[in-house]
Amino acid sequence: TKDNGVYCEIGEIEGHGVTALDALTTLGADAMAVIALGSCTSFGGIPAAAPNVTGCQGVQAVLTERGIKTPVINLPGCPTHPDWFVGTLASVLIGGLGSVEMDDIGRPTAFYDKLIHDNCPRRGYFDAGQFAKKYSEPYCLFELGCKGPVTHADCPIRLWNSGTNWCVGSNSPCIGCCEPGFPDSVSPLRKVADLYTVTPPSWLPPMEEEKEGFPAGLAAGLGAVGGIAVGAAGVAIAKRKTKSKEESEG
Repeated sequence: TKDNGVYCEIGEIEGHGVTALDALTTLGADAMAVIALGSCTSFGGIPAAAPNVTGCQGVQAVLTERGIKTPVINLPGCPTHPDWFVGTLASVLIGGLGSVEMDDIGRPTAFYDKLIHDNCPRRGYFDAGQFAKKYSEPYCLFELGCKGPVTHADCPIRLWNSGTNWCVGSNSPCIGCCEPGFPDSVSPLRKVADLYTVTPPSWLPPMEEEKEGFPAGLAAGLGAVGGIAVGAAGVAIAKRKTKSKEESEG
């Protein structure tokens, strides 16, 4: 938004540059609604991080400041999950704008209602006070800067890349990319030096180091889940081989 948006031009008309700011205010004023796709579009995201020298803002902030009252549906995420967009758009097309229930910052509750922390498969370790000290460990990543306890999204359930995996499943802390404060106030990216100084809440039981392997009960549960996963993977591989053989013969 700084200097009338000159730092983000997306095209030109008759030799004059067209800024993203111009496009948003012109098209947004006539729209039934605007879907803000991604953290940058929703809340400013990484471009709006301090010191924000180009004056980046989210769509809702830009429209509000200019007195444009077009409804905005925020679909934050860095990036946004395809299901979040397709599901929202389908709901609007089928049931109208009123069919999309949103929270107080404009996110559809169908996708952003629950905390990641509530559905994280490592939640048991958090409750037991067992925290990873390095990324390769299987325990809770809270002490490594995970923002799952303050981030609303269904990533642990929906997964990414056609249900393949998600951030914590790849041993990465949640960076809180679906929250308005991303990255300055929520992401562990902001102060790398602080990652190892984060302390769990005082109400948690003291962390106890496991000398060997997992706790007995957890090991049994993980074993069962692992067996299911291996079985599913075996079926998928078998199907893939069969398909490949049929294509070769064809």
